[in-house]
Amino acid sequence: MSQFTPLEIANWMAIYLATSLCCAIAMVLSVSVALHGIWNDRIWQDVRSVKGAALLLPRIWWRWQKLYLLSTPVTLGIIGYFAASLSWR
Repeated sequence: MSQFTPLEIANWMAIYLATSLCCAIAMVLSVSVALHGIWNDRIWQDVRSVKGAALLLPRIWWRWQKLYLLSTPVTLGIIGYFAASLSWR
C-alpha cells in the first residue's frame, strides 16, 4: 500500500527535478565565474616551486566551492517558493 497519493508523488518529483535544475545552473555559473577569476588573476604563474604547484589545485577548488556554496540560499529560496506554489490537495 502506498502512503503517497499520485498528486503527492508528482509534486515530489517536480520538486526534485527543479532542485536538480537549479543545482545544475549553479554549477555551470560557479565553474564559469571561477574560471574567469582564475584567468584574470593568472594564478598559474605562481607555480614556480613545488609548494606553488601543490597549492594550485586547492586554490582552484576553494574558488569554485566558495562560489557554489554562495548559491545555496538562492537555490533554497527558489525551491521553497516553487514548493509553496504547488497544489498538495
